This record gives sequence, C-alpha cells and structure tokens, in this order.
Amino acid sequence: MQKKRQGEIQLVSQMVELYCRGKHQRLYNKKLCHECQGLLDYARLRIEHCPFIESKTFCNTCKVHCYANQMRQKIKEVMRYSGPHMVFSHPFVCIRHAFSTLSQKQK
Repeated sequence: MQKKRQGEIQLVSQMVELYCRGKHQRLYNKKLCHECQGLLDYARLRIEHCPFIESKTFCNTCKVHCYANQMRQKIKEVMRYSGPHMVFSHPFVCIRHAFSTLSQKQK
C-alpha cells in the first residue's frame, strides 16, 4: 500500500513540475513556483491520508472527492496540460496509466 501511495505522489509531482515549467517558469530547474508548490503539498497531503488507496485506481474514479473545489479545479488544469506532455517526458508512466485505466473500466 505504501508503494502505491509513493507511486501516486511521484506521478502528481511529475505532472505539477511539467505544468509549472511550461506555464509559469519556462526554466528547466527543479524548483516550483509558490502556487504550484502549494498545490503539490496539498495533493501529497490528500494522497497520504487517503483511506481508499487500496481499492481505487485514480482520484477521479473515487466515490469521495476530498479535494476542495478550488484545488480540484487547479489539479484538473494541471492534468489536462501535463497529460499530453507526459508522453514525451515520461512515456512508461503513460503506458502504465493507460493499462490501469483500461483494467479499471473492464471491472
């Protein structure tokens, strides 16, 4: 279960980093802007305290939405931007995500 939490935190971190580099900084350093760091900290907190981590695949399929409305909108924006860019920067993560999504839909 801890491995799954760490994987989800890593995925969100990669997506927020891509978004911040593309939308806010245009620099290729590892430091995030204040807004994106706040979003990432919030997402980590939510993932670390998720009681459904064993049974769910992704937050959008969860029955309980624990993100505040403003943060939910922001993370959706980040994912919409980062999703297509992940294909080039993290292709194996995209493949794993696609297989997880398909297997969840089949259940």
